[in-house]
Amino acid sequence: MRGSPHSSHSPQAKTRAKVLIIGAGPAGSATALRLAQLGVDDVTIVDLHPFPRHKTCGSGLSPRAIQTLQQLGVWSNVEPISYPISGLRLVTPGGHETYLSAGDAAQAAICLRHDLDHEMHKCALAGGVSFVPGFAASEPIEHNRRWIGVRARDGREILADWVVVANGAHTRFSTCDGPKRTIHTIMGWWEHVGYRAHTLEMIWDPLTLPYYGWLFPETSTRVNIGITYEDGLDRKNARDLFDQFLDKHYAARLCGATQIGKWKGHPIVYTYRTGPLSSPGRVIVGEAGRMTHPATGEGISQAMRSGIYAAEAIAEVQAGATSERAALARYERRCANSFLPSFWAGGLFRSVLRTPLLDYVVKAKNMPLVEAATARMLAHM
Repeated sequence: MRGSPHSSHSPQAKTRAKVLIIGAGPAGSATALRLAQLGVDDVTIVDLHPFPRHKTCGSGLSPRAIQTLQQLGVWSNVEPISYPISGLRLVTPGGHETYLSAGDAAQAAICLRHDLDHEMHKCALAGGVSFVPGFAASEPIEHNRRWIGVRARDGREILADWVVVANGAHTRFSTCDGPKRTIHTIMGWWEHVGYRAHTLEMIWDPLTLPYYGWLFPETSTRVNIGITYEDGLDRKNARDLFDQFLDKHYAARLCGATQIGKWKGHPIVYTYRTGPLSSPGRVIVGEAGRMTHPATGEGISQAMRSGIYAAEAIAEVQAGATSERAALARYERRCANSFLPSFWAGGLFRSVLRTPLLDYVVKAKNMPLVEAATARMLAHM
C-alpha cells in the first residue's frame, strides 16, 4: 500500500519485528488484527504481492465467518461490499431440487476475496501493523532449533520473536505430517445470469461427486459459477468436466449472459486431523495447516479463527501468563476441538452423497424439522 505510514518497500526497510506473519490473506490478517486488539505491537506482515491483489478463490462467507469478522471488528467494512445470502437452492445427485432458508440467524454472504483481503489488510495497517510486499519467503532463520526469523529469495532477512506461517496450502513451512488430500476447482464469472435473489446454488451432480458445483451471486448482476471435484489419479480434464457441468445445468441461463475474463482454478488442501501446527518460535494457521473443510472446501472461517487462536497464544506468552510450550499446546487443542468435529461430519456427509439419502431428505422437504436441520447443517459446515 504505497504511501501508507505502515508500509515498507525498500530492501532494508524492516529487519526486526516482535511478530512476523508470512502471508496477508484472511489467516495472516486475522492474526495481526487480534494481536492489535490484545495490545501486542511491532507486528509485521510480509507477502509476495502488493495489495490489493487478485485472488482466485471461492467468495462465500459462512455464518461463522461473518461472526469472526464481527469479532475482529471489520465486518462493518466488509458488509457494504458483500452480497447477502439467505437462501439455498439445492440439487441432489438424483436430480431432486429444493430451496431452503437458514433464517436470519444463519445468514451468509458473498464477498470477492480481492475485496475481503483488501479490507482486512487495510484494517490491520490502521491498527499499526507494518507490511512488506514483494517478500518471497524462502527459508527460516533458526537458532538452537528455534525459528527466529525468515529469509527472502533476494537475501533480505527479518528477525522476530515469533513467526506465524499463513501463506496457504503450498507453503514450504508446514509441519503437517499426514497425507495431503486435494480438492480441485475451476470457476468462471458471468454478467446477467438469471437467479433467485440472495440465493446461492449447490448442485451435487454425479460428474463431481462427492463434491459439487455452485452458483454464487456476487452482485445483483454478476455470478460466479464453478465446480469442485476429486482427481487423485490426475486423469480428469478440468475444462472438459466444467463444460459438461455447464451444459447440463446452466446452458439456458448462460445463453444471454456475458462471460467476464477466463476460467480459473486452484487446488484446496484439507485433512481429517490437525497438527502438528507449531514448533519453537513458529505457529501455523489457516490452509498452511490444511484447516479446510473436506466436504465444502470452505477455509476462510477456519483461517481467521486459527489466526485468532494463534494471536491469543502469542499474547499470553508475551504477557508472561504462561509458557510458550503450554500456549502452543493449547493452541493446537483449540484448533482440533473447533474444527475436527465439523471435518468428521463433512467426511460422513461425503459418504452420504454416495447413497440415496440426500434425495430422500429433499423429497421430505414438507417436514419442517427435516428442512430446518438440513439448512442449518449446510449453513454451518
